[in-house]
Amino acid sequence: MNNIQSRPLIGILSAQNKDGSLAGNIPLFKKIQKKLISLHGISFIFTLEGVHHDWIEGFIYSPEHNKWNKASFPYPDVIYNRIPFRTTEQSELCQKFFTSLKDRKIPYFNPGFIDKYKFYQLMGNHPKIKKYIPDTIPIHEKTEFFSFLNKHKNIYLKPAQSSKGAGIYRLNTSTTNQLLLEGRSTQKTYLSYQHFWDVWGETLIAKNYLAQMDIHSAEYEGKRFDFRILVHADPLDYSLTGVGIRQSQRQDITTHTISGGRIVPYPLLQTEEHDQFIQSIISPIGNTLSKEFGFFGEFSIDAGISKDGRYYIFEVNSKPMSFNEPEIEEEKIERLCRLFYQITNFT
Repeated sequence: MNNIQSRPLIGILSAQNKDGSLAGNIPLFKKIQKKLISLHGISFIFTLEGVHHDWIEGFIYSPEHNKWNKASFPYPDVIYNRIPFRTTEQSELCQKFFTSLKDRKIPYFNPGFIDKYKFYQLMGNHPKIKKYIPDTIPIHEKTEFFSFLNKHKNIYLKPAQSSKGAGIYRLNTSTTNQLLLEGRSTQKTYLSYQHFWDVWGETLIAKNYLAQMDIHSAEYEGKRFDFRILVHADPLDYSLTGVGIRQSQRQDITTHTISGGRIVPYPLLQTEEHDQFIQSIISPIGNTLSKEFGFFGEFSIDAGISKDGRYYIFEVNSKPMSFNEPEIEEEKIERLCRLFYQITNFT
C-alpha cells in the first residue's frame, strides 16, 4: 500500500456490461497503464460496484503478462471518468459517488456526457461561438416542428443524448412538400408533413429528438467531410492535441468510421483558415463547459464547413473515441498522463 501511495494513483471509472464483464475502451486503459508505468505512476480500472467506504476493488493491468488482475486499492489521487453508458452515469449510485469525491476533495474529470441541446443553448449565447452553432430546436410539439421544417426545408433529426451518429436521420422536403427520410441504411417517403408526424411524432418527442438545419457541407473528391478535433487541458488553458478528417462514403448521413466513413489525413485539406477556426474555438468551448458543468480535462469537437465557406460546430464529445491516426492517439495518451500528474501535483 505504501509503495502505491508513494507515486500518483490514477483511478479510471468505467462500468459493467450486463454479463458483469468490464465495459469501456479497454485498449485505451491498457495504453494509459503502460505509459504511466514508464512515468513511475500507476492506474487501475474500477466500477461503481467495487466502491466501498474506505477502499475500492478494481483491476490493474500487467503489460508483462497482458492480464488484468483484481486487487484492492485506496481511493486514488484523481479519477478519470470513462463510464460508457449514460444510464449508469445518471444513476443515483453514480451521483452519490461523485458527491463523495467532492467531500473527499478528490478531483475527477470529465463530469459527464454532454446533452446536445444544452450544449447548443450554452454555446448559442457565447459571443465568440454562437455564429458557428446551426439553428436547432427541441421537438416538443407539431406546430413548432412544422414551422422549423418549412423554414429550412432540409433538416437533421438527432437524439439529444446519443453518440457515434446513432439514431440520426436527414429529412428532405420535395417541391411537392413530400418528405424523404434517410437513415444510415434506410429511406422512406412520406406524402405530407402530417403523414410524417403521424408516424414519427410520438417517437421524436419520447426520445428527446432535436431538429437541426441541414448544412450543405463542403466536399472532397465528391464526398462531404467533417473535422474531428481533439483537445486537452493544459495548466493554464486548453490546447489542440490533433485534427482528423472524416469523410462520408457508403452513406451521406454521417461521416463516422463505424458507419463506413473514410479517414483523410488533415494535411491534405489543411488551410490557414481551417487552422485559425480550430484554434479560435478550443479555449472558449473548454472554459465554458468547465465553468458550467465541472472540469473537462479533454473533449473532442465535431465541426464542418459549408460549400459557401461557413464553419459550423455540430457537437462536442466529453469522452472522445479513439482516433485512428496513430500520431494523434499517441499524443492523446501522453497528454492525458501529463494531465494526471498536473492535477495530482506529482512531479
